[in-house]
Amino acid sequence: MRGRLQLALDLMSGLENQRNELIALRDQRKESLLRVRSKAQDDRHAAQEIKIRAQTLRTELNSTEQALQRMQSQIGQLSSRREELQAALSESEAPLAEAAAELEQMLERRVGVESEMQEARAIVENIEHELRQLEDARGQAEQAVEAVRHVLEEIRIGMQEVKVRRQTLEEQIGESGFQLTQLQQDMPEEAAEAQWQENVEALAQKISRLGAINLAAIEEFEQQSERKQYLDAQNEDLSEALTTLEAAIHKIDKETRTRFKETFDKVNAGFKRLFPRLFGGGHAYLELTGDDLLDTGVTLMARPPGKRNSTIQLLSGGEKAMTAVALVFSIFELNPAPFCMLDEVDAPLDDANVSRYCDMLREMSEQTQFIFITHNKVTMEVAQQLTGVTMHEPGVSRLVAVDVDEAVELAAV
Repeated sequence: MRGRLQLALDLMSGLENQRNELIALRDQRKESLLRVRSKAQDDRHAAQEIKIRAQTLRTELNSTEQALQRMQSQIGQLSSRREELQAALSESEAPLAEAAAELEQMLERRVGVESEMQEARAIVENIEHELRQLEDARGQAEQAVEAVRHVLEEIRIGMQEVKVRRQTLEEQIGESGFQLTQLQQDMPEEAAEAQWQENVEALAQKISRLGAINLAAIEEFEQQSERKQYLDAQNEDLSEALTTLEAAIHKIDKETRTRFKETFDKVNAGFKRLFPRLFGGGHAYLELTGDDLLDTGVTLMARPPGKRNSTIQLLSGGEKAMTAVALVFSIFELNPAPFCMLDEVDAPLDDANVSRYCDMLREMSEQTQFIFITHNKVTMEVAQQLTGVTMHEPGVSRLVAVDVDEAVELAAV
């Protein structure tokens, strides 16, 4: 009990010292504020930054005064508490031993909890290491699948060529007046290609020995030969066109996959880099939902610091907005546009996130001109031009535009 009383007295002494330090700090802050205001008059180009700093100092001064008031209130409470402790000390010192035993138990429990925490951290690190290994294995498997898919594509093209040739032969058989099914049924089982070829040659020799019997047949043969040459030429043109078209389709698909993969990797890298900057930690990435790059979807995984969510739907409105900003800015880094319009993106954000959001806007504004709609004063301070709508008279609206740099110069004068 005496130890607690001494602890309370030490705490009161420490609070009194902190109070004196805070009063001295308040005086120093006031002097710093005067120096900042004096510097603002000499350096017009830094007027906006000094104004922000002065506002920050005022906020800190108010916080210090509020803390001083809270400390004074705590001193009063501690004084009453000291009186109670003195009364309790005079009555009995028995609770001191009980408190010591309880403290010993709490210390032992703390040691056990810290041991369990270390084991849990080791388990988490092992799981993360295994997860990275599995992701590497998945990348290798995707490469192998892409190679197999390429081979299958070549096989498909070959099958298409065989199919076209078969259709051509069927058309030639149909033009000759025969039916393919009938020819297959009438063909004997022992028929061989070589034997039939010999029979055709022998028959051709016999026909040639007959000589020119019918002159009209020669003219018809020439006409049919010309027609056959024309059809063969048309068939060759169609085959070449089909082959060229299939090769072009294959080339376009391959180039599309390559460009999509390159763009996806660049956007994913930018998203992984910008997300921790906007959230002050955490990690996020983009993931493909399918194996074929031509019709796959994209899944967005985002885990802010301190969260283990499995889907983006579990995030709050502000976290979703910051995640969307990180994705949009990563796309803008890949293909910057001259203008970008943001409509109240900072509405669901708190002050800390708004500050990081403004820093990102300031950095990205070197490449892209941003037009943003906002009601947040912190975001307005980043803008170089302000345009607002006022109602000077009831029912009559009017646009008001302000150049921040010119306004600062006029205020400095």
